[in-house]
Amino acid sequence: MLEKSRLEQLIEMLEKDPQDSFTRYALGLEYFSLKMYDDAVRIFEELILDKPDYHATYYQLGKAYEHMGNFDMAKKVYEKGIGVTESQNENHARDELRMALDELL
Repeated sequence: MLEKSRLEQLIEMLEKDPQDSFTRYALGLEYFSLKMYDDAVRIFEELILDKPDYHATYYQLGKAYEHMGNFDMAKKVYEKGIGVTESQNENHARDELRMALDELL
């Protein structure tokens, strides 16, 4: 019997608990690593809608948009993420988002 891929495992885990933010984030990362950027964006966008304070998502979503060549959306996501991280006093995450934004500009 073939082992299931990490992607298949994450999809199954998400089907069992669709609101699990960690699994959703991990699935987005897996799509990203497989260069399935449309799927990564969909997962990250849904996660931000449901959990706008899940600040790590903004960086990954911005990077996915960059890989798709959608630099305007990447900029908007980074800027929004900077606002979220500032309100949470998440200085390291804020600095990561600022660096990503600076590299984009």
